[in-house]
Amino acid sequence: MLSEKATRQSTDLGFLADGGELGAMMRALDWSGSPLGPPNQWSRALKTTVSMLLAAQAQIVLFWGPDYVALYNDAYAPGIGANHPRALGRPAIENWGELWDDLEPLLSGVRQTRKTFAAKDRAFYVERHGYGETSYWDVSYSAVPDDDGSVGGVLCIVSETTERVLGETQLRASEARYRELNATLEQRVAERTAERHLLATIVETTDGQIQALDLDYRWLAINASCADAYQRIYGKRPKIGDSLHEFLADRPEHLAAATAIWSRALAGEAFTSIEEFGDISFDRRVYEMKFESLRAPDGTRIGAFLTGIDVTDRLEEQARLAQAEEALRQAQKMEAMGQLTGGVAHDFNNLLTPIVGLLDMFQRKGIGGEREHRLIAGAAQAAERAKTLVQRLLAFARRQPLQAVPVDIGRLVADMGELISSTTGPQIQVTVDTPEGLPEAMADPNQIEMAILNLSVNARDAMPEGGRLSISAKARTVERAHGADLVPGTYVCISVADTGIGMDEETLAHAVEPFFSTKGIGQGTGLGLSMVHGLASQLGGALTIRSTVGAGTTVELWLPVSHAAAGATDAEPQTNLRPLPAGTALLVDDEPLVRMSTAEMLRELGYRVVEASSAEDALQRVKDGLRPNLLITDHLMPGMSGTDLGLALRNQYPELQILVVSGYANNEGITPDLSRLTKPFRSDELAASLANLTKAVR
Repeated sequence: MLSEKATRQSTDLGFLADGGELGAMMRALDWSGSPLGPPNQWSRALKTTVSMLLAAQAQIVLFWGPDYVALYNDAYAPGIGANHPRALGRPAIENWGELWDDLEPLLSGVRQTRKTFAAKDRAFYVERHGYGETSYWDVSYSAVPDDDGSVGGVLCIVSETTERVLGETQLRASEARYRELNATLEQRVAERTAERHLLATIVETTDGQIQALDLDYRWLAINASCADAYQRIYGKRPKIGDSLHEFLADRPEHLAAATAIWSRALAGEAFTSIEEFGDISFDRRVYEMKFESLRAPDGTRIGAFLTGIDVTDRLEEQARLAQAEEALRQAQKMEAMGQLTGGVAHDFNNLLTPIVGLLDMFQRKGIGGEREHRLIAGAAQAAERAKTLVQRLLAFARRQPLQAVPVDIGRLVADMGELISSTTGPQIQVTVDTPEGLPEAMADPNQIEMAILNLSVNARDAMPEGGRLSISAKARTVERAHGADLVPGTYVCISVADTGIGMDEETLAHAVEPFFSTKGIGQGTGLGLSMVHGLASQLGGALTIRSTVGAGTTVELWLPVSHAAAGATDAEPQTNLRPLPAGTALLVDDEPLVRMSTAEMLRELGYRVVEASSAEDALQRVKDGLRPNLLITDHLMPGMSGTDLGLALRNQYPELQILVVSGYANNEGITPDLSRLTKPFRSDELAASLANLTKAVR
């Protein structure tokens, strides 16, 4: 079996798993000599960017850090020739030295200004095959932010255009020579018949496609390159004297397209056009064609001719580049949205804590008359809705703590049937299908129940006139790369399908974006699907949606199968017993309102409360002689964190009871042996946590 360290390292390198040859090379490379250090210690931003570029089909190289350390993908490697693979993980100056005076100002400019540098057919002098040459590239250099917001590196999405640029240069030269000859054709025909042979030789040997038709659509001239093109796309070659109508008589649609464009040229119009031609059974290619009139020595129009080039590969490369740029923009947008929503949720939890605590106290003490009781109950219900909204924000931002355990999904879905039926109403026919022997999935049962309920409510709203709602769970195996970025393996797939109004393509494209909603004002937060999407991603699964307008929607939640022994999926019931007065409680929180609300709860529970606004303030009070029985501390505070404070005091007083309170809903930085309570909380939730602390001491 793999050791725990090896398993952790393997997990840390998961972002390299689908990276092709370069991904495998990065996993095997000795990074001790690289300025970046080992990949498992890279920043999250660097890991995310490398994962994206390794999976991309476009040519991408990332220059990271002040040394511009190079990281690139399979598509980019051939473009640097003999510099691969020694360039991988090394400062750029070591392998791009011959063009460093040209490249370094571009990279440093992007780092300093954060502005994208883009250019078409940019010339670079390179020595990649043992000799110097001038190459041409379409380039887009963009700044990539690191975890702390600073510029971590420069992402270069490139496409080599050397072959096309040189070909177009040669074609332009040929066209220039041809126009020069054509301008003096009358004189040359009269004076030097020998030059006809020279012109024919040039036309015949050029790589550009040249052909001429008379007014009856018969070929007056066609060079070898153009005849080769017809052979490629139609399986046959025209020759001088052939009729275009007869040549494409067996393909009426192709004939109509060809005569439509040639008729403009034969009518005297000079123009340039980009069109796609060819029989799909052979090949379809895109050509850039320039049409001009062909005239006799006396000026009479006798036909038309074209010069053209095959631009299929160039257009496909441009499309791939645009797709890669769009994917990068979307990844950066979603990452920024996740950071924003996580921070807002943290602050919102701090604001909700005194509100929830105060309303809870009013209800427990029965303050006011019947009217006041109704108002307080309504406010408490609104606070609970706000708390749920924050949980959805955190789930979207992937900052919601998950208690992932082996879960019997079949039983969980079956047990929810009655709840879903009562929620959706009598107009909706609900069916639940869960086969026997379904494997356990690694999931948080409470979050999964909330996700299924969210999806069911969405389905209900999509069937205003009634319909059928089908909920099922099946074991599914993914053997190769999945469209939802699922790694190969076994999953439990929960399906929620309705017969409602469905979604069009534009709505479907935005369905999981936060705050996007098709419902009216006040009828939805737009966080339902985004919350489920974030939950699935946190658990290592995925969310897929299929929908057709008028035919309904099917949403599938994929969860990885658990390989651990099945555990209890029911949360331990919270006790309503209030702990006995236990002396002095040291309460630490940098938010005064949160501190005030929590202090009042503790006093009601029988504690003498000493308040501190920071960890440093709390340590000073202990140094001055305070001997608390209980420490309740916020986790994230300016200066020392609450977790570090708890560990410091535990070293001095092992019998001290410690409860860490967090508004960020994130376990990061909190050691597993410290009890934890999430903001906002009511008095009974605080009492239950303190009761559990008392049990642990006993």
